[in-house]
Amino acid sequence: MPEDLASPGPQGSQRAPDATQVVSEARPGGEPERPAELEQITGRRFGGREIAIGLIFLLPALIVLGAIVVYPIFFTVWRSFYDRLGDTFIGLDNYREMFTRPSTLISIKNMVIWVVVAPFVATVLGLMFAVLTERIALGTAFKTIIFLPMAVSFLASGVIFRLAFEASPERGLANAMLTTVASVWQHPGPYRDSRPSDTANFENLDPGFQTMSTFGSGDVVKVAMVALPTDRVPHQAALARIPSTEAGAITGVVWLDFSKGGAGQPGVIDPNEVGLPDMAVRAIDRSGSAVSSAKTMPDGTFTLAGIPPGEQVKIELAPQSFKPKWQGIIWLGTRPVTPIGPAIVTISIIIAFLWIWAGFAMMLIAAGLSSMPEEVQEAARVDGATEWQVFRRVTVPLLWPVLMVVLVTLVINVLKIFDLILIIPPGSSQADANVIALELWRVSFGGGRDQGLGSALGVFLFLLVVPVIFFNIRRFRSDEG
Repeated sequence: MPEDLASPGPQGSQRAPDATQVVSEARPGGEPERPAELEQITGRRFGGREIAIGLIFLLPALIVLGAIVVYPIFFTVWRSFYDRLGDTFIGLDNYREMFTRPSTLISIKNMVIWVVVAPFVATVLGLMFAVLTERIALGTAFKTIIFLPMAVSFLASGVIFRLAFEASPERGLANAMLTTVASVWQHPGPYRDSRPSDTANFENLDPGFQTMSTFGSGDVVKVAMVALPTDRVPHQAALARIPSTEAGAITGVVWLDFSKGGAGQPGVIDPNEVGLPDMAVRAIDRSGSAVSSAKTMPDGTFTLAGIPPGEQVKIELAPQSFKPKWQGIIWLGTRPVTPIGPAIVTISIIIAFLWIWAGFAMMLIAAGLSSMPEEVQEAARVDGATEWQVFRRVTVPLLWPVLMVVLVTLVINVLKIFDLILIIPPGSSQADANVIALELWRVSFGGGRDQGLGSALGVFLFLLVVPVIFFNIRRFRSDEG
């Protein structure tokens, strides 16, 4: 120990304070001692051996970081300037090809939609859930349910939503719910899925049917229908019969050409065959206008009156009788939402993303709400502010730093989205849901086997993520300052 620290003071009864005591004491402003000041106090220089020891402890982490982060970045950049096999230097050709490929342009468009829609909606949902759960009795249970999808892997989540978005209401949960609700006010035609047995003489109007041949006054039209389940035959149906002719009118019969046990002749009214009542029938002239209409009786007969002599018309079984049952939305199809909008499959996958990440946003925002001073909100209420004003002018501004953390984190996750795009869409619509990460995988490993172009896509994706990361770092530093 230096002599000046070990010698007694002017009175000989006091000793200089121990160095460790000086180091541990806080400065007047509460700021810790800087290394230069510690050097002056302790007489020791921080460097040399201490720095070497620190580097030894950091060396394993630096090696791992260099192996899994730094080296892949530089190798990917270097590889992007070479051809498919990595043998020939081609400069910027991979980058030029990347921005001229239709699949890459689709992935960039979808990526923009993802970045604009998914993080914002997930943050808003998280904010709503966090605020509402503060006011209900079972808030903890509700938070647990909302957060639970975070415990499910993206692969399993993709399988879940692939099944939920099945087009058939019998298999897909989404369309099963929609069709159940829609059936309250939308009623399908009673003879949907049925058709005339003599299909060669009928034109399919989808829905509805029209005869290929024409008929005139005094003719009798016989229409035999098949493919109608017996349990869908109206209860008032009576045995079918052939009507008599009428002057100035066209008569006819529509019946179910099916007898139990399979007996009977096709196209002939057998003894046990019934007519199909309440089917709309129309007479269509050459201009395509309906000149007469009627509905079939319980025995299937109908009369189209007012047919002028010599007029030839076609007989139409009107579409309303064959209106199909609404089957819901083709969630995983390629139909665009708007003429310039994304395919509906992209919107479907975003819904799956929100199901997973809304719970993450809710938990972070709920943590911010719990640390917020309630006195500020109560003061606003005492001053006469409504709940909406308190939320908009007090709660949201105080939560703004937390909201930015959630939003930026979700943007980074969206830029790297891959699993859901690979699992949810079927092969026919996966190209329409393509994003940059999936395009990178498809080009490099999914059949393209072009490592050079895949590396260029990787560099492009890296350049998209880096600005968001730097923005997040700067925001953290400004918050600390």
